[in-house]
Amino acid sequence: MRKKIIMYTDGACSGNPGPGGYAAILMYEGNMKEVSGFEKDTTNNKMEMTAVIKGLESIKEPCDIEIYSDSSYVVDSVEKGWLFGWVKKNWIKSDKKPVKNIELWTEMLKYLKMHNIKFIKVKGHSDNEYNNRCDKLAVEAYKNM
Repeated sequence: MRKKIIMYTDGACSGNPGPGGYAAILMYEGNMKEVSGFEKDTTNNKMEMTAVIKGLESIKEPCDIEIYSDSSYVVDSVEKGWLFGWVKKNWIKSDKKPVKNIELWTEMLKYLKMHNIKFIKVKGHSDNEYNNRCDKLAVEAYKNM
């Protein structure tokens, strides 16, 4: 039986592009792990994706994972199947424009194949304790770089 992990993620950026940070909180059987970091010149979407990837990187075996994110870009791209359509169409969107952040999507695909992942959209900057904690960690990461 696979382990069940709950993960919250968030990305933050000062300017878009600009300095940015990411954070993930992973929870398993009462244990909690926080992952965060920064990039000097990035975008908000890249930080949202990086938060998910860095969280998933820290999981060493196939698991069932619920990922809570306030990023419609990330959640919808996976849950609505856009990502898999982009791959089939050689990274071209339905509007015939190239997909942005292909290198990050490619990295994320590795983990989507390894794990059973469900993305769940949460409202950002609201009353969700773990989403707010991720936001705080992401902002601290780029402010303290």
